[in-house]
Amino acid sequence: MTDPLHKDLLELAQEAARRAGALLRDGRPADLAVAATKSSPIDVVTEMDIAAEKLITGLIAERRPDDGILGEEGAATEGTSGVRWVIDPLDGTVNYLYGLPTWSVSIAAEQDGETVVGVVTAPMRGETFHAVLGGGAWATGAWDGERRLSCRPAPPLEQALVSTGFNYVAEVRTHQAEVAQRLIPLLRDIRRGGSAAVDLCDLAAGRLDGYYERGLHAWDLAAGDLIAREAGALTGGRPGERPSGDLTVAGTPGVFEPLQRLLEDFGAWHD
Repeated sequence: MTDPLHKDLLELAQEAARRAGALLRDGRPADLAVAATKSSPIDVVTEMDIAAEKLITGLIAERRPDDGILGEEGAATEGTSGVRWVIDPLDGTVNYLYGLPTWSVSIAAEQDGETVVGVVTAPMRGETFHAVLGGGAWATGAWDGERRLSCRPAPPLEQALVSTGFNYVAEVRTHQAEVAQRLIPLLRDIRRGGSAAVDLCDLAAGRLDGYYERGLHAWDLAAGDLIAREAGALTGGRPGERPSGDLTVAGTPGVFEPLQRLLEDFGAWHD
């Protein structure tokens, strides 16, 4: 890494993600899942979500007061430095509510509109992923030391393991299930992880061959998108477009284009 600014941004993102992840992990009530059908657990999760975002934005404001911020829980400042932070303090809230391990803290830094740093930490999996533009994708976890990530060699589409996500709105989710039903016979299988950021990192780590989802926001995918691309994956939206709320598609080079074409044919971007 040669750019000192990018190095500083990465170190700050890693510290913020680590601290927020510890707050969420250690602050989660042990009985949260027991009352998952009541309103109170939702309130607790929302409170934890907001607390994690405040921790992250407070640290950034302290270290880099001139930067802009866009956060899922409402943080929005313009900034004057040309750097903007894009933050999802808790990606995978339903998993978090039920005590499932696949939830994450996602923090990206943009410079003049381009994502240059991405960090995703999954505390219950003991893994943290990061990338700097042009510097590759890396992870720490159960293995010794830091590991450079590389997506899998591209299989034929019929042997591809692909992950997706479903919308909270029932009507949209129903359409997404119809698209998945049409895809399943054409793939090895489909997975539903529950955290877009983790799915993109798992693609980078060679645990998936592809991923797609409709309805994502910038904070859902900013860090994971960079990590996936730096590991050799291709990402986009509808053909010729960048990832967006309409559609996000990511995959190994041999899987990305045929998957994207199928999703377009099946109207995956349409409610």
